[in-house]
Amino acid sequence: MAQVHARTERTYPATPEQVYEAIADYATVRPTLLPGQYSEYEVKAGGVGAGTQVHWKLQATEKRVRDCLYTVSAPSAGTLVEKDANSSMVNTWTVTSAGAGQTTVAIETTWNGAGGIGGFFEKTFAPKGLNRIHDEVLARLADHLK
Repeated sequence: MAQVHARTERTYPATPEQVYEAIADYATVRPTLLPGQYSEYEVKAGGVGAGTQVHWKLQATEKRVRDCLYTVSAPSAGTLVEKDANSSMVNTWTVTSAGAGQTTVAIETTWNGAGGIGGFFEKTFAPKGLNRIHDEVLARLADHLK
């Protein structure tokens, strides 16, 4: 099994505190950022930052739906880590200052991919699809921060 990795980032005209506050709000902000590939979104515990437990289904492709149950941690300032109880998938959100009232957000997702030829195709194509989904999430974040 090879580890699969996808990374998407965007810079915003906002402070790191404003951006972090928005992405850490799983109760009210985060549901508004999710495009149509997400369904059955539900906060199971907490709702803001570390300690939050959240469920959603992610329709990654026409045939592939992931049933996700994430627990959120904040291992360092400006970082949120979402670990899925149902798979090896981990989403890491990193918020960093980009200087002069600018902030960069990166979403990195990793998981253990399949082996063999299926794993080759997963490692080649899945990150591109996930990056498109995450780019839409980050575009919606831009709208929220206006």
